[in-house]
Amino acid sequence: MIIFAYMSSFLAPPPHKEIMTGPEVDSIYKRKRLQVFLGIFIGYAGFYIVRKNFSMAIPGLEALGFNTEELAIVLSMNAIAYGFSKFLMASISDRSDARKFLPLGLVMAALSMAFMIVPVQWLGVERKGWAIALMSALNFLVGWFNGMGWPPCGRVMTHWFSIKERGTWMSVWNCAHNVGGALVGPMATYGAVWFGSWFYGAHSDHYFLIGSFVFPAAVAILIAIIAYCMIRDTPQSLGLPSIEKWSGHAAKHYSEKSEEVIPVKEIFKTVLSNKLLWYIAFANAFVYMVRYGCLDWAPKILTDKGIDITSTGWAYFAYEFAAIPGTLFCGWLSDKVFGGRRALPTMLFMALVAVAIFIYWQNLDNLTVIIACLIAIGFFIYGPVMLIGVQALDLAPKNAAGTAAGLTGFLGYVLGTAVLANILVGFVMKSGGLDTVFIMFISACVISILLMGLTYRAEQYLTKKE
Repeated sequence: MIIFAYMSSFLAPPPHKEIMTGPEVDSIYKRKRLQVFLGIFIGYAGFYIVRKNFSMAIPGLEALGFNTEELAIVLSMNAIAYGFSKFLMASISDRSDARKFLPLGLVMAALSMAFMIVPVQWLGVERKGWAIALMSALNFLVGWFNGMGWPPCGRVMTHWFSIKERGTWMSVWNCAHNVGGALVGPMATYGAVWFGSWFYGAHSDHYFLIGSFVFPAAVAILIAIIAYCMIRDTPQSLGLPSIEKWSGHAAKHYSEKSEEVIPVKEIFKTVLSNKLLWYIAFANAFVYMVRYGCLDWAPKILTDKGIDITSTGWAYFAYEFAAIPGTLFCGWLSDKVFGGRRALPTMLFMALVAVAIFIYWQNLDNLTVIIACLIAIGFFIYGPVMLIGVQALDLAPKNAAGTAAGLTGFLGYVLGTAVLANILVGFVMKSGGLDTVFIMFISACVISILLMGLTYRAEQYLTKKE
C-alpha cells in the first residue's frame, strides 16, 4: 500500500498554473506543442525497439537447443500482455503525468528485455523448463510495460491538438512504430557485432543475446530520458489555455469538467457505458483480423502456392512499407476533406481493402498482382487502424481518453489478432481451405464498415460551421 501511494503521488498530474496572457502566448503554444509532439514520437518509437525483439532471437535460441514450440509459447506472452495492459494501464495513464508515465513504462520494458539473457545464460537448455518459464514471464512483462506507451501519447494528443487537426498529427505520430520497428533488425545485427565479444569473448553463439536484448534496451533507456526532457503533460500545466480555447474547436461532449482528474471507477463507467466506443472497438477487432491475418499468413499462403521465399519476403516488406504513406494520407483526408470525421474515411478505406483482397484471392498464381494487392492492402488498412484510435479519443472525455483508446486496442489485439487472425484463420486454413479464409477476410471488412456506420451520425456536428 505504501508503494502504491508513493507511485500515485509520483505519477500525479502537475497542477494547472495561472493562464498567461499577451501576444507571446501564441508563439509559445506552437513551440511547446511541437516539442511535446517530438517527445511522444521519439518515445513511442522507443517502445518498438524493445517490443518484439524475441522474434529476432528465435534462430539463435534454436541453435542453442530450445524447441520452436517452446519458444512459440514465450512469443505469445507478449501479445496477450500487451492487449490487457493497453486497456488496464490506460486508466492509470488518464490519472497520471504523461511526462513521467511514458518514460517509466519504456524503462521498465527495456529492463525486462535486458534481463532476457538471464534464463538463457544462467539456466540454459540444461534447465530448459525453468528457462522457458522465466523467458515467458519476462516477455509477458515486456508486453505489459509496452502497454504503457500508447495511453500517455493519446492523453497528450487530446490536450495539445484539437479535434479538427488530430487526424493529421496522429497519422504522423503513428509512423513512430514503423521507425522503431525498422530499427530492431539492424540493432540485433550490429549490436551483436559491436558488443558481443565484450561480453562473451570467443563464445560467438551467444553474441545474439547482446544484439537482440541488451543493446536495444540500453538505447531505449536513453530514449526514455530524452522523452522525459521533451514531454509536457497539459498546456495548463505550463500556464497556457486549453487546446479548445486556443484553437476554437471542441468535441461535442467537451466541458470544463473534462479537464479534471476523475476516479478510476468513474473513468471505467464513462468508457464502458459509451455504446459508440463499443461499436468502434468491435470494428477494430475485425480491422485487426484483416491487418494481421493478411500479414502473418502471407508467407504461408505464397509458399504453399510455390512462390519462392525471397519473393515472399519482398511481398511482406511491401505490405509494411506501404503503411506509412497510407496512414499519412488517411489522416490528412480525415481532417482536411471530412472535417475531423473518422467514420467515413475508415469505411471508404476498408471497402478498398476488400476490393484488394478479392483481387489477391483471384490471382494467387501471379506474383506481380499479389505484390500490388499486398501494397494496396497495407496502404489502406493502416489508416483505419490509426483512425479508430483517434476516434476513440474524440468520442471520450479528455480525462478518460486513454482508457477509451485502450478498449479499442484490447479488442483489436486479444479478439482481432490472437483469436480471429491467428487461431481462427489458422484452423480454417487447415480445415476449410484458402477460399474460406479469403471469404472471412472480406466478411471482416464488411462487418467493420457496418459497425463504423453506426457512428456516422454522431460525427455530423463537425460539418456545421463554427
